[in-house]
Amino acid sequence: MMDYKFNINSNEYLPLRDVVFNTLRDAILTGKLEPGERLMENQLAEKLGVSRTPIREALRMLELENLVELTPRKGAQVLDMSEKDVVNVLEIREVLEGLATQLACKKMTNELFQELKQAEQEMEQSVQQENIEKMVNADERFHDVIFLSTENEKLIQIFNNLKTQLYRYRMAHVKLDSGMENIIMQHKALLTAIENKNASDGEDLAKKHIQYHAKFILDVLQKK
Repeated sequence: MMDYKFNINSNEYLPLRDVVFNTLRDAILTGKLEPGERLMENQLAEKLGVSRTPIREALRMLELENLVELTPRKGAQVLDMSEKDVVNVLEIREVLEGLATQLACKKMTNELFQELKQAEQEMEQSVQQENIEKMVNADERFHDVIFLSTENEKLIQIFNNLKTQLYRYRMAHVKLDSGMENIIMQHKALLTAIENKNASDGEDLAKKHIQYHAKFILDVLQKK
């Protein structure tokens, strides 16, 4: 039997298929389940202590998020993103981040700005502590606050969809980039632009920030 390196994330308020979905999704995004790994219904059911029905439903939901491929008679397999997929997603994200930061410069409340500063400080602390998971979460929170401040639900929804697809590569970036200080400097520059309500600078800085991510991630993929 395969030894899956994760346990079920229990939540008494969610339907079982959603609990299984969140558990498997988290395992894929954090690298506990790797690209190419087979997902066997029987073994997953035994590991997570559930029947095969919620496993099957969760796998279908993961297929919709492009995290898993379901093949008749072969079962499920964790999908990897191709270089083209990454380029396409990052091209869109660059535009979205530019727009969100431009709007954040005009709309961000003082309360959300304090949250943004806190996320940036947590990122700095996590770099000093070399805590990768904390780094990724702080980086994600920083960008979440910017999008939240736009008050544009459609923009936030599109961003969240892309965010899921790129989480694995953000994790790879944080693990492999010895120059995380560059990210911190870029975040600080974004903070200054937002604080000064400089929409033009903010948009430009946000786009360059994503271009930096894109170059690094593509370099990693090309070395695989």
